[in-house]
Amino acid sequence: MNGSNHSILLVEDNPDDEALTLRAFKKNNISNEVTVVRDGAEALDYLFCDGTYSQRDKSQVPELILLDLKLPKVDGLEVLKKIRSDDRTKLQPVVILTTSNEERDIISSYQLGANSYIRKPVDFDQFIEAVRQLGLYWLLLNQSPRQVRR
Repeated sequence: MNGSNHSILLVEDNPDDEALTLRAFKKNNISNEVTVVRDGAEALDYLFCDGTYSQRDKSQVPELILLDLKLPKVDGLEVLKKIRSDDRTKLQPVVILTTSNEERDIISSYQLGANSYIRKPVDFDQFIEAVRQLGLYWLLLNQSPRQVRR
C-alpha cells in the first residue's frame, strides 16, 4: 500500500509503541516512508524545517501525521495547535494515535482540529487491523488538499 510519495510522520516517544506501529505497517504491506520523531519539539522542528531539520526539503511534507498526545518537551495537543495555526501545515491530516481514553483529550483533540482520534488497542491483532484501516483510508482513499493543489 504505497501512494505516490505519501510519507508518514510518526510522533511517538515510546519505543515499544513505535516498534509495534512499524511492525503493523509492515504486516499490512504499508511500505510508505515513515519518519519517526520522539517528542513534540522534534516534531515541530521536522514539520517547520527548524533545528536539526533546517536543511530538510520544505517541499517534502508528510501525507499523514500520526501524533501521540503524551509526549516529552511539547505535548501532542500543543503540537496539534501549532500545526493548525500555521498556513504551511493547517490542512495536513493529523490522526491522534494514543493510549489516552480521557474524554477531555478526545474533545480537545477535535477542538484543535484533529482529523481522527484512535485509541491504541492493547491487543496486537486489533492494532494490526486498526493500522490496516488507517493506511487504507488515509493513504489510498482520502483526497488530501495537497493532491488537489498539484
